[in-house]
Amino acid sequence: MNWYPLAQKLLFKLDAETAHGLSLTVLEVLYRLRLVKLVAAPPASENALAPVTLMGIEFPNRAGLAAGLDKNGEHIDALAACGFGFIEIGTVTPLPQTGNDRPRLFRLPADRAIINRMGFNNRGVDYLVERVKRSQRRCVLGINIGKNKNTPNENAVDDYLVCLQKVYPLADYITINISSPNTPGLRDLQHGESLRMLLRALKEEQNKLHQRYAYYVPLLVKIAPDLDDAEVAALAEIFIEQHIDGVIATNTTNARSGLHEIELAKEQGGLSGQPLTEQADHVLSVLVKALHAKIPVIAAGGIMNLEDALRKRELGAALVQVYTGFIYEGPKLVSEIAVGLD
Repeated sequence: MNWYPLAQKLLFKLDAETAHGLSLTVLEVLYRLRLVKLVAAPPASENALAPVTLMGIEFPNRAGLAAGLDKNGEHIDALAACGFGFIEIGTVTPLPQTGNDRPRLFRLPADRAIINRMGFNNRGVDYLVERVKRSQRRCVLGINIGKNKNTPNENAVDDYLVCLQKVYPLADYITINISSPNTPGLRDLQHGESLRMLLRALKEEQNKLHQRYAYYVPLLVKIAPDLDDAEVAALAEIFIEQHIDGVIATNTTNARSGLHEIELAKEQGGLSGQPLTEQADHVLSVLVKALHAKIPVIAAGGIMNLEDALRKRELGAALVQVYTGFIYEGPKLVSEIAVGLD
């Protein structure tokens, strides 16, 4: 019996951030008691799923968890037990920061959506590193890195370099987050010479770390959905030029069109879930065409069911990541996508 629907009903009676923390705590307890199957069962055909090799990494299946759910790497093993082919933790910054004031996380049930303005709340990269070291690492692990709020954009590269250096020995891949709408000015790093200089510095450091550790950890960039076609094409050109290993499309959106939860729609922050599906699909389509098959793309944004995931694959995504769909549908969504995309 799948107990997630009952658990969700109880959790949705709490405010969103309290429910978020409690659900992860409960999942951790169930994992330690070897009872995760009460809420999550890995695909019945898990052993028969064909692994996918991308960027030199073998992924057990194509269904991943997007960054943001486990910011500090505290629940890696418990989440892996839900059947994900890969898990991305973070966003992590060099120094701990509390993020924006609460309330800062809102559910929009009528829209099957979430708005968040968390603001990179995390315990800092040193804490995350220790948590990763303690985990069993029974999954492909991505680590999403960002800059502290108080670091001006002209010094942003220093923050990203600190995080890159510290997480490199522990990550299967590293994602550069320059697309969150909740850190003032962060999205300015997505454009022109600012982006080119940032990526050049990070690729140079990646090469040094490759030599130091004698293994290669791919660098990915996560982009926003609030970009026009010309901006996406310009990004693709820079990614190719700078030899970026992969792209994640997309982050959350500032758009609010067509929402039913009128009052909640007024809340500032990034919108995720079903209202993002079409917008994220469009950016994905434009990006894939502009990359000319030179760089693989991982799709995120608005994946609420298997049909959404299949559409991402049709548009050219190699892998997919869920977040809001995982909150609304539960772990069964992971199994459905893993098997459906096999």
